[in-house]
Amino acid sequence: MIVVRIIKSFIIAFSMYSKIPMPQLEWKEEDMKYVFCFFPFIGALIGGILVLWNYVCFRFELPAICRVLISAAIPLLITGGIHADGFMDVSDAFRSYKSKEEKLRILKDPHLGAFSVIMFAVYGLIFTGAFSLLKDLKTVGAFAFAFVISRTLSSISSVSFKSAKEGTLNTFSKSSNAWAVRIVCSLELIACFAVMFILNPVYCAVAFLCTIPVFLYYYLKTKKELGGVTGDTAGFFVLICEEVILIGIGIAGMFI
Repeated sequence: MIVVRIIKSFIIAFSMYSKIPMPQLEWKEEDMKYVFCFFPFIGALIGGILVLWNYVCFRFELPAICRVLISAAIPLLITGGIHADGFMDVSDAFRSYKSKEEKLRILKDPHLGAFSVIMFAVYGLIFTGAFSLLKDLKTVGAFAFAFVISRTLSSISSVSFKSAKEGTLNTFSKSSNAWAVRIVCSLELIACFAVMFILNPVYCAVAFLCTIPVFLYYYLKTKKELGGVTGDTAGFFVLICEEVILIGIGIAGMFI
């Protein structure tokens, strides 16, 4: 029975957080216990495809603009933009400078505000600019780990931080085996940094130092502005964490 639930959690995770075709099944509460444990697997898939694409680009000397822009599109294509949607909603809410209740209402609003479009455009420009600093497969490979790091921390925070409102994230959190998620995702995070350290200690240190302030910012910002986390803020964190690590590794790569 436990094996069946684990398999179903895997399917639900990829069905919810990616566009990878998965078998259709009924989402029962008991089948959601380990969904967050498999969330980082999607990050590993994104990182793997990103490295493969850049290998092809370097191998056949494709134009840099082609390499960078398609690299920026890969995470959106695999996830379907679910985290980008959260980032945009949170951008609107945070920049409304209204009450906590009004900000939560904005998160529920399906319409896009001006700030969401502006901030996502800025995010995309910074991402492509920073990615252009990754001049070889070594730096691209180092950055690829960011997709796993962001998702392990997002999973841990989702079952550890207070939920700001009822919603999809709250449903998944309540259905999760919180301790199993914390333990498994912590081990995945440790393994991720361990492999990074073996491959390149400098990039590992840079990624680690970039991650700590972002995670702390996420906790304090959501607590102050919304009273907790939501599915939208989880997407916001994933994108911000990845971009900060990208900038850090891009700059570090200029001096190594």
